[in-house]
Amino acid sequence: MTRLLLAADTVPSVFEGATNTVAVLLLLTEFAMLRSALSRSQVRLYAMQSLLVSALAVIVAAGRGLPELYALAFVSLLLKVIAVPWLITRLLRDAQVEIAGSGAIAVAPATLLSLALAGFGFFAVGSLDIRSRFLPHAALGLSVSIVLVAFVLMIVRRDVVSQAVGFFSLENGVSLASLVVAAGMPLIIEVAFLFDLLVAVVVFGVLMRVHHHRTASLSTESLTRLQG
Repeated sequence: MTRLLLAADTVPSVFEGATNTVAVLLLLTEFAMLRSALSRSQVRLYAMQSLLVSALAVIVAAGRGLPELYALAFVSLLLKVIAVPWLITRLLRDAQVEIAGSGAIAVAPATLLSLALAGFGFFAVGSLDIRSRFLPHAALGLSVSIVLVAFVLMIVRRDVVSQAVGFFSLENGVSLASLVVAAGMPLIIEVAFLFDLLVAVVVFGVLMRVHHHRTASLSTESLTRLQG
């Protein structure tokens, strides 16, 4: 009987199972961005990842009694799922670019590197024994893994779109981490973080237009050749 009670204590609740599933899906979409060869596919995957972040905020709001997260999920839905992908897609349409730029390394080594970094981030955070009353401990390790894979995407890809999507998805990893450690943060502060993302979107949008106008390409390889 005692063993049955101990086993029942270790069985994850529906809330923990749902949140961990969403966090894993967030990491999988990050890997899909890294492997995607089409710029539009990367944008769609970013929109899907952002939708998962909004869904996770709703789950936490319902499961932990934090109604302000409903407003955060709504603002995140409008900005990261609709506005940002629409803007990047429109820029791609104007530039008539479909294929993402080549990587500094091949897809297979980049994927293996990302897997190693994701595992390192997950287990490194797990060793810190950080506890949260909002989300399961595993979600924090997954958020760090997402950030590290996003860094790989930004570093190995040689086109503005991939680097922009990598930066935006990095923010999704940070959003997941904030839900783990500070889901009860005042709403005005969390919304301010989203508007910081909006500023970054404007900067990347201007960069895409100017770079394409000067080079007729979105590849960043020409930026390594500085001219006086």
